[in-house]
Amino acid sequence: MTRGDGTGATGVDPQQLWLNPGRSGRGRKPAFSREAITTAAVALADAEGLEAVTMRRVASRVGAGVMSLYSYAPDKETLLELMVDHVSGELPTDDPLTGDWRTDLKAIGHFQRALMLRHPWLPATLTTRPTLGPNTLAFLERALAALRPTGLDGAARLEVFSLLTGFVAGHVGYELSRSAAAHSSDRAAAEAPYLAAVAADGHHPELAEALSAPGRPLGPDATFARFLDRMVDGLDTD
Repeated sequence: MTRGDGTGATGVDPQQLWLNPGRSGRGRKPAFSREAITTAAVALADAEGLEAVTMRRVASRVGAGVMSLYSYAPDKETLLELMVDHVSGELPTDDPLTGDWRTDLKAIGHFQRALMLRHPWLPATLTTRPTLGPNTLAFLERALAALRPTGLDGAARLEVFSLLTGFVAGHVGYELSRSAAAHSSDRAAAEAPYLAAVAADGHHPELAEALSAPGRPLGPDATFARFLDRMVDGLDTD
């Protein structure tokens, strides 16, 4: 999504950022590379959360003055774009595809989840960072190739990939919030008897039936795999 002036919805010009990545001309000649600055920002976000990423904190990490950072990242929006594409480079793009699009799409979903769990700030950031850098584009290219056996046209394959990414980001966001709640309170212990009481009150028969069904593996990996299977196996490509 871009604006009429060619810049992205975040105000970042993707052509300037990715195709003409020279210095902005602001400040003195930097002593550090864009890669080093981005790596430091990612490490800071991983350790303390995205709100901790300020130009001043990143500059301190690389031992530079704040004005030096502006030569490569003129604002925080640009820095976030660089961070997203930087971690996207951890996604595999060269492993051979199986040719079974459902199998390959599920593998892509698992790779995305693992990446987002390593970088917990990423799911929320994806919803506001529409620019596609080189690493992001490489993984997108792989996903579109994986979906070619569906027979869908290119636009529809893009939609399927967007659907998958949105699902994974939403699920990981839920996982992270549940994990944080479990560590900060006994919410889960209190929730079980409450739901049991509600199910037994006679006013929620559908819920009572659902809760009485045979248990399924509740570990986060098993739960994600089950949800991913349901989503991908249910996709209609006709």
